[in-house]
Amino acid sequence: MVTPGQLNHRAALFEQLSTMISAGVPLTKALELASKNRSIGISKKVLQQLISHLHEGHTFTDSMQMVSGQKRGIEVSLKPNKAYWLSEFDVAMLSAGEESGRLDSTFKLLARDYTSRAEVIHDTIAGSIVTIVTLHVFLLVFPLSFLVAFVLDIINGQYGQCAPFIIEKFIVFGLLYGSGWFLGFASQGDRGEGWRSVVELIFSGIPWLRSAVKCLAVARLAMALDSLLNAGVPVIRAWELAAKACGSPHLKREILRWTPELESGTTPGDMVSQIRYFPDMFVQLYQSGELSGRQDEALAHLHTYFQEEGFRKLQTFSRVLMFAIYFSIVILVAIFIIRFWTNYFSSMLNGV
Repeated sequence: MVTPGQLNHRAALFEQLSTMISAGVPLTKALELASKNRSIGISKKVLQQLISHLHEGHTFTDSMQMVSGQKRGIEVSLKPNKAYWLSEFDVAMLSAGEESGRLDSTFKLLARDYTSRAEVIHDTIAGSIVTIVTLHVFLLVFPLSFLVAFVLDIINGQYGQCAPFIIEKFIVFGLLYGSGWFLGFASQGDRGEGWRSVVELIFSGIPWLRSAVKCLAVARLAMALDSLLNAGVPVIRAWELAAKACGSPHLKREILRWTPELESGTTPGDMVSQIRYFPDMFVQLYQSGELSGRQDEALAHLHTYFQEEGFRKLQTFSRVLMFAIYFSIVILVAIFIIRFWTNYFSSMLNGV
């Protein structure tokens, strides 16, 4: 499970590497210095393995893939946390930075991206604490009949009859935590494309969240395209790499279908208008940038706009969801209390 702390640690690593490389420090030396900084939260052994591959003559891209286990056909001696320590997006961006000689700028760009993601997750968690605590209290206390019977059994020393309450709470909280764990597990960036496709399919049926995920995927695509094209990567190859880095399996499949048409002379500007996934603003600005020769400015603007829009919609969805949960709890509490006292007074009247 990725936490804001882990994202901030990754941002700190990239920021430190960017600063040192900008100052003229060689990459291997920068990595050696970073490995001594405990605040970055990355295993020292991981960075030393990366340095070792660089000393052996491998490129930075190959070294990253070998350390993380993404490089096929090569024996990998270290797989931290049994997962990729860098996502496809990170590798694509850093590969472009290596090819263009702009690793310092790429590291800084990734640092900003990780910092923004950490802030959004932190704000979302902070805004949902009260609702989460309220939900736990509600699930523990209600239905009242179970709780009252449980308390009376304890008072009367009938511990054997406490089992129904304990079993019911075990099932309820098991389902709650199990669902949360599954969603968190499936949403991680190091999951396979099959996992990401399932999660994307689930999110596509949820208002606000569907739009937020789409905006963030488009933002990552624009950011990757900007770096790759500025690095001199051919247009077709740049779109292929950016598609793999965007984080959306659906968008990736759509873009990779372009290759035959692009090779036959069709421009990406003509193709983007044929994919409904792209918002109108992306289509218009990309086509304008392509025609005017100011594509880098258009992509930078698209990245900034859609990233901010995606985070805004994600926060809106979180607030609406928390309000809906809290409001539902209030309604259910009222129903349970009214039903409890109605049954209580009915039993008293029947006993008179």
